[in-house]
Amino acid sequence: MSDHNTQADHTAALTDAGITPDKKTFLQSLTEDWWAVILGTIIIATVLYLSGNGTSITLPAYKWSNTDDLFNKILAPHNLLLIVETGAIFLVLSGAAILLSGGHVGRFAAGFTLIYVLATISFIIGGNKTVSYFGLEYVVFALLIGIALGNLVQIPNWLKEAVRSEFYIKTGLVILGTSIVSGDLIKAGLPGIIQAVIVVTAVWFFSLWLSRKLKVDDEFGVILASAVSICGVSAAIVAAGAINGDKRKLSYVTTLVLVMAIPMMIIQPWAVKFFHIPEVVGGAWLGGTLDTTATVTAAGDIVGPIAVKAGVIAKFSQNVFIGVAAFFIAIWWAYKKPKGDGVAVVRAESPGLKIVWERFPKFVLGFIAASLVFSFLLAPATAKGLGSSLNGLRTIWFALAFISIGMEAKFSSLVKLQGGKPAFTFVTAQLFNIFWTLLWAYILFGGYLFPVPDFN
Repeated sequence: MSDHNTQADHTAALTDAGITPDKKTFLQSLTEDWWAVILGTIIIATVLYLSGNGTSITLPAYKWSNTDDLFNKILAPHNLLLIVETGAIFLVLSGAAILLSGGHVGRFAAGFTLIYVLATISFIIGGNKTVSYFGLEYVVFALLIGIALGNLVQIPNWLKEAVRSEFYIKTGLVILGTSIVSGDLIKAGLPGIIQAVIVVTAVWFFSLWLSRKLKVDDEFGVILASAVSICGVSAAIVAAGAINGDKRKLSYVTTLVLVMAIPMMIIQPWAVKFFHIPEVVGGAWLGGTLDTTATVTAAGDIVGPIAVKAGVIAKFSQNVFIGVAAFFIAIWWAYKKPKGDGVAVVRAESPGLKIVWERFPKFVLGFIAASLVFSFLLAPATAKGLGSSLNGLRTIWFALAFISIGMEAKFSSLVKLQGGKPAFTFVTAQLFNIFWTLLWAYILFGGYLFPVPDFN
């Protein structure tokens, strides 16, 4: 997992831990993906165990409205202690993976501590009521903090040891699987499911087609297409992980998603009212185009309560496609061979299953396993009750990842990346998404094929 250290560092670290040569060979054979699955599994199993014993997970509070809230709630001694305790647990878990895979745990611990502090700052800024109202979540500030640090100062070696964005992202994605349950798909009903299938499929292929027309490489195109068609940042992260994509490109797409979300949150609810679009249709439209449940809820609230319910249900049905997309993208990408210039082309001869397995991102298996367990092995009430805790733990991993991504991305290269073509692709595909989803929201929720859903 670590490429920062010499073999001597690896040997010394493992010897200090009392690990035998036989174990060393096995542990060092575990890839970053497998460590993500192991850590994700430990976290999920721990939450399940504690829940079964009547113990709930308490995570730090970050939501605040005014300075009184900030000092008396967020910066209160008990909450600061909770932040420190949470960081210590994450350090122990990730540090164990680093140590057992041969990394320098001392340097990692120092770097991780700084990254965790920066991630906490991004949570506090994004937790402000006014900031979150405009759709500016912690992701924006984590990226900006990381980019500022990575571009203004020389990153020291002890910090580089902890800048492991893919490791953090993949661990978070395994936990994300617990929130993708079949009950959400059932709740969406047939109109929501059909809308999700038609919208995701058409927008994904349109976006990839446009990327290729503009000579944007397939790696970029897949991340862009997934972000536009499914659910924004989360889908972009999953797609990038499935193809082991360039972190600069993920950072670029994430920035585009967040920038586009702000005008969409304002303009779309206005359009629903101005053009007298039925509230249930407007809600389904918002759910199919806006990228997070939070933004769908905020925009739907401007329209009305029915729009909120229809929007959230439409968004749930679309979110289910994260796992499906990750699985098929990973298999498709495994059959492609990267050229020296980074552009992927189909191999002349299809590789065997062994090659596909070697290239297949193992974290996807952890993601799917978590989804299956929470869909079919747990009672719906139990799965729902654990959602808040697991979501909170996942967002910590994602915050660490976006701080790291920002540090690894040079702002000058982000601005110049492929001459602005990816940005043009994203905006055009998003416009197509807006009009295409509105059409199908009318057809499916407007009473043309099915009775108008009753969300009263």
